[in-house]
Amino acid sequence: MAKKEKSLARQLLEERGIKDIAGIQDLVKELTKNLIQEAMDAELEEELGYSKYDYRNKTTNNSRNGSYKKSVKSSMGEIDLDIPRDRQGEYEPQIVPKFQTDIGEIEDKIIFLYAQGASVRDIEKTMMEMYGIEVDASRVSKITDKLLPMIREWQNRALESVYAMVMLDAIHYKVREEGVVTKKAVYIAIGTDLEGRKDVIGLWIGANESSKFWLSALNGLKSRGVQDILIMSVDGLSGFTEAIEAAYPQTKVQRCIIHQIRSSTKYVSYKDLKPFTAAMKPIYKAPTEEAALEALDEFDNQWGAKYPAAVRSWRQHWDELATMFDYPPEIRRIIYTTNAIENFNRQLRKVTKTKGAFVSDDALLKQLYLVIDQITEKWTMPIPNWGPILMQLMVFFGDRVNVVT
Repeated sequence: MAKKEKSLARQLLEERGIKDIAGIQDLVKELTKNLIQEAMDAELEEELGYSKYDYRNKTTNNSRNGSYKKSVKSSMGEIDLDIPRDRQGEYEPQIVPKFQTDIGEIEDKIIFLYAQGASVRDIEKTMMEMYGIEVDASRVSKITDKLLPMIREWQNRALESVYAMVMLDAIHYKVREEGVVTKKAVYIAIGTDLEGRKDVIGLWIGANESSKFWLSALNGLKSRGVQDILIMSVDGLSGFTEAIEAAYPQTKVQRCIIHQIRSSTKYVSYKDLKPFTAAMKPIYKAPTEEAALEALDEFDNQWGAKYPAAVRSWRQHWDELATMFDYPPEIRRIIYTTNAIENFNRQLRKVTKTKGAFVSDDALLKQLYLVIDQITEKWTMPIPNWGPILMQLMVFFGDRVNVVT
């Protein structure tokens, strides 16, 4: 948002004494009414061919003839409108047709189509076919902008005090900034609480990876009530380990094994790929860390001379790769890879794949929020066999678990 827009918004909030979401919703309702009124006045002006009081440019026998009252339902409650009339009865409102009494249905339909990844062109076509009204990009944006206060509230909502596991990964999108398309990362954190239930607890757009950024993100989680995280699974994000040590020094970090495998194979020629990948398997499938290190030595002996960088990366990150060996198979299966969050990202891509580039960060945020809401609505059950897993966590982490159980 531009500086001028920010100051106007702040001035408006201060003038109205708005301090909560209910106040914002009332303001949005009033602004929606004013927007509809302005649109109908513009429609009538176009119909007559001259603006109000501009009689010098009047070229028609028709003229304005006051207005009549009409109440319509919206997603924010009833809105009272003054429908303008013309003397010859030729004007028919397009934005709120004659017999239209519920604009909430239209708003909801637009938001639903937007959530499904429909383009503005598809939304325009659907609204014309279903309701006989024209909906352009500007109107779609204004309707979906009503989501932004809800999204801000969701991003800052209170969280659980302790999370058993948190997975963090990135997904990339193209966003248009000042006429230039740039690639931005969206970082998503999925937390599993002590009841075994998952939730998206963090969503950050467009930031550069650094210790400073991650420390700010983690401190944001702390300010929302997260006092402790037992284990974090990450995709080797730059600066993240240092930030965890500062914000949650007791948290165990597990580097994603699948990402480590992908990182290692990028050095490998296609003809060696299959045997090279097979040689890594005994490392991460080993029953103990000791056995894993023996497998790593064997892997080094077999491939170290030909692909030293690939082997070296395992040794450089071993402390974080080997965290999983501290725990039994039930926990190890959950933390050794961020596949769960990658599956989540694939569901996001299904909806957003039709977008060449988002017009702004807010447009991207609105789309992601709607899709996330649809996905997480189905997350009603805890992780299978959570009871035995929780018992193991209580053994390994003691009072850090017992305090909240």
